[in-house]
Amino acid sequence: PGPGAPAIRGITLPSWDRADYAGPAAGRYLRDIRATGARWVVFTPTWYQQRPGDSALRRTGETPDDAALRRIVRRAHALGLKVMIKPHVDLPGDGDRATIRPRDRAAWFTAYQRFITHYARLAARTGAEQFAVGTELAGVSADRDAWRGVIEAVRDRYDGTLTYAANYDEYERIRFWHRLDLIGIDAYWPLSARPTADTARLRRAWEPIARRLAAFADRHERPILFTEAGYVSQRGATTAPYSWELSARTGDAEQAAAYRALLDTFTGRRWWAGVCWWMWDDWPDSGETPPRRAYTPHGKPAERVLRERWTR
Repeated sequence: PGPGAPAIRGITLPSWDRADYAGPAAGRYLRDIRATGARWVVFTPTWYQQRPGDSALRRTGETPDDAALRRIVRRAHALGLKVMIKPHVDLPGDGDRATIRPRDRAAWFTAYQRFITHYARLAARTGAEQFAVGTELAGVSADRDAWRGVIEAVRDRYDGTLTYAANYDEYERIRFWHRLDLIGIDAYWPLSARPTADTARLRRAWEPIARRLAAFADRHERPILFTEAGYVSQRGATTAPYSWELSARTGDAEQAAAYRALLDTFTGRRWWAGVCWWMWDDWPDSGETPPRRAYTPHGKPAERVLRERWTR
C-alpha cells in the first residue's frame, strides 16, 4: 500500500507447535479476529538455531507444519481476511533473536536464504498478500549486501508486498528499505516511566516519535507499517511494551489506554500503513503467561477499543 492507502488493520496469530494452525481452535480464532474489525491476520512460522553464533537453522516441534500453514491461509482468505506471512528465527527458551551473530556469516545467510525462500514460495502458492523477509535480526541486519541477495531471492519467488520487521531501536540502521515496499517497525517504544492508564499522557509520549517516523518515511519514500505493536495486560505495560512479564497484577485499563493512544495518534496519517497487533490468544494450554495477563486483548477492554475504532 502506498501513502494514503487504507491502513492495515491486522492481528498476529503466532504458532509455537507443529499442529497449532490445523487445530480445532484455529477457525474460532480467525472468526474472533475478524469480529474485532481486523482485515488482516499475520502468521509466524518459526525455525530455530541452537546458539547465537551458529549457522544452522532448523525446524523443531514448535515449527508449524507446512500443510497446516497452507490450510490456515486458505481459511483466513475464506473469511475475507488478507494475510501476511512473517517467518521468525528464534533461539531456544527466552533467547533474544537480536543477539544472533553467527561466527560464519556467509554460511548463516546461505541457511537463512534457504529458510526464507521456502516460505516465500509458500506465500506465493497460497496467495498471501504480504511477506516479511525478516524479523528483529539486529545482529545481522546491517549487512546490506547479504540482505540484497535475500530480497532478490524472495522477489524471484514472490510477487506480493514485501517488508522487514525491524525492532523499534533497529529501524534507523537498516540500509535496504529502498528494496522493499514498506518500512516495517515492531513498535515497542516505552511510553511512560511509571504505570499509567492516561490516554492523553500516552498520546503526548507518542508525538515526538511520530514526528521522527514521519520524517523517516518521507526521507525513504516508503510508508511505515507497525509490523508488531502490543501491550501485556499487566501493571506497567507501557513502561516496557516488549516485556512479557512486568507484574503479577493485571492491568486491563493500561492495556486498553495504550491501544487507544496508538490508534488515536497514528490513524489518518498518510505515511502510516497501519498496525499488526501482537497478539491474539495463545493456543489452548500453550501459554507461559496466563491469558488474563498476556498480550492478547481477547475478552478485555482492549478488544472493545479495537471494535470501537475498527468497526464503526
